[in-house]
Amino acid sequence: MEHILQFNQYLELLEHHTAFAALPVEEQIQVLSGVISYADWSYYVKDEAIIADSTYDAYFKQLQHLEEQYPDLKLPHSPTQRVAFGISEKLETVQHLVPMLSLNNSYNEEDLKDWNDRNVKSYKQPFEYTAEPKYDGASISLVYENGQLLRGATRGDGIYGENITANVKMIRNIPLYIPLSQYGLQSMEIRGEVIIPNKAFLKVNEQRMAQGLPVLANPRNAASGSLRMLDAGEVAKRKLSAVLYHISYYTLLPGAEKPGFLDTHYTMCEWLDKVGFATSFHAMRKSSDMAEILAYCHEYEEKRDDLGFEIDGMVLKVNEVAIQDALGMTTHHPRWAMAYKFKARQATSRLLDVHFQVGRTGIITPVAKIEPVYISGVTVSSISLFNEDVIREKDIRTGDRVIVERAGDVIPYIVRSLSEMRTGAETPIVFPRQCPVCGGEVIKVEGEAAYKCINWNCEAQILERLSHFASKDAMDIRNLGDANIRRFYEMGILHRIEDIYRLPYERLEGLEKLGKKSIENLKNAVEASKGQPLNRILFGLGIRFVGETTAKTLARKVKDLREFQHWTIEQLLQLEDIGPKVAQSVYDFFHDEQHIAMLDTLEALGVQVHQEIAQRPADGSSLQFEGKTFLFTGTLHKFKRNDAEEQVEAMGGKILSGVSSKLDYLIVGEAAGSKLEKAKKLGTVRILTEDEFLALIGIS
Repeated sequence: MEHILQFNQYLELLEHHTAFAALPVEEQIQVLSGVISYADWSYYVKDEAIIADSTYDAYFKQLQHLEEQYPDLKLPHSPTQRVAFGISEKLETVQHLVPMLSLNNSYNEEDLKDWNDRNVKSYKQPFEYTAEPKYDGASISLVYENGQLLRGATRGDGIYGENITANVKMIRNIPLYIPLSQYGLQSMEIRGEVIIPNKAFLKVNEQRMAQGLPVLANPRNAASGSLRMLDAGEVAKRKLSAVLYHISYYTLLPGAEKPGFLDTHYTMCEWLDKVGFATSFHAMRKSSDMAEILAYCHEYEEKRDDLGFEIDGMVLKVNEVAIQDALGMTTHHPRWAMAYKFKARQATSRLLDVHFQVGRTGIITPVAKIEPVYISGVTVSSISLFNEDVIREKDIRTGDRVIVERAGDVIPYIVRSLSEMRTGAETPIVFPRQCPVCGGEVIKVEGEAAYKCINWNCEAQILERLSHFASKDAMDIRNLGDANIRRFYEMGILHRIEDIYRLPYERLEGLEKLGKKSIENLKNAVEASKGQPLNRILFGLGIRFVGETTAKTLARKVKDLREFQHWTIEQLLQLEDIGPKVAQSVYDFFHDEQHIAMLDTLEALGVQVHQEIAQRPADGSSLQFEGKTFLFTGTLHKFKRNDAEEQVEAMGGKILSGVSSKLDYLIVGEAAGSKLEKAKKLGTVRILTEDEFLALIGIS
């Protein structure tokens, strides 16, 4: 408690710049050291970030500056004298062969130029740099002996880490063997980062919500927490990925000479890529011109949201290992490397109120209204709190100061409340016992953290169901947006999904902002949606826990959606990625007579609720794209991406989420970007234009 109070007092001093500046230098150093030390303990021991990353880095740099100016006042226990501290006691502790130091951080070009000037002054000549993405995940160390993966460890405190060998073996892109002896090497320690792709992160959270478990805060925490799980089988389900970027230690076989690729950072990464690791090599730029390096950093910052995984900056390194050795390192960081951090994705705000929204299945979601805060190009004022368990676990209260994080295309999260900063005026968040929209009965779903309005005719549920059915990823009925859905609902002509296909278009004439052309477009879009494939209809029906992927899995198994009324839960459980909750939800939906009657009505109105399942050709040969993988990138003009992907899958192909050695075809549109460049560098991917793809699938 004493440490919490001291941290709170120190943080208040730092936030009141005038009061802090008035302190003697010795006390300024004490305040900064206290805040950083407590933040380190909270982050590395408790897995809780109590101040935003950008704020932490600013305080750390401020402390370093004061210690450089007044070395006699440096505290013997200053956080600048160590990497971090504290590791879990649940896993075996192992010592790193070489300390895993932190990186010095910069948020502006001036710092990088100063760093370059210091290096040149120290070494007496200019030299070459490399620049590569700074992956926002969990650091790992891999040790190989005689080619075999011997050990995997977390970073821990930089000197000692946790033995996670069983877990890293579950990460598919980490080789279990590399040909060290071919290069005269006996052992090697390799450093890298474990990340979780954004799509995999979202899927993990969807599954956790379906199971009534708390959601994970962000991809970085998800990767870090996954590595430290005690059940390696559970780790395998997280779809983690490892990116390796540094050889920290090696030994040679007797009589062998050091291989040349160990002379530079660039050739090290090239070799790691060559022997089977996922690396930063294809995203690396090397140059002796600092202006070119900086331009590359800015280029990457612009496209960080298109990468599919999280990066929070770029890492600049001196390329020549001999010069790295000459420049040396401090107790905290190597002098030959610098992290250029992108604009902060975290910020501190205050939770003003909580609104409760009702979804299409009746589930009530709490939404936090916060003081608007600008994070990475977006002003955030509303954030989903998911469910009651999340609120209780994070101890979030109205009036709290909170840390908000926005990660790429992932929705904003409240990382945690700053409970240490409470004044006593904060109030607990209480879930409503009546529906906030219709006033109907609210129940708590058994075995889950969710509350649900059980009134099927609740206005909010009706509008959400209609909106979801017409959405782009479902039936794609353009011109039937939320505004028109509400307008038609209030007119009394649209209350059920079936009503979409019997809209009285003559009654729409003369409505404001709905001219003849708009009505004709709407009519055409409704008509076109009748031929959507089964997976889109399944997804559009809004069955709880059935997302796009699950809808595709289900649609591949039947010719008519109504066949599912004869399926058992046991049969559903045999399908890929379908667990008990999903199976029960699908079973309940198709064993409801109202839903079967709805499908009958849709068919009578011309909607295609049955279709032929893709079959092998009669001669027994394979489907055209069976065993082949595809990826689409850039802006496509001649077809919609979803339609093209469905066509590929219907012909036996598989859609990948990124460029790798497993990719067969990359179809490129306008402004294709980094995926095209990576595919070219691989040299094994067949790159097609839109026209070439259309020709491939037999469309002229």
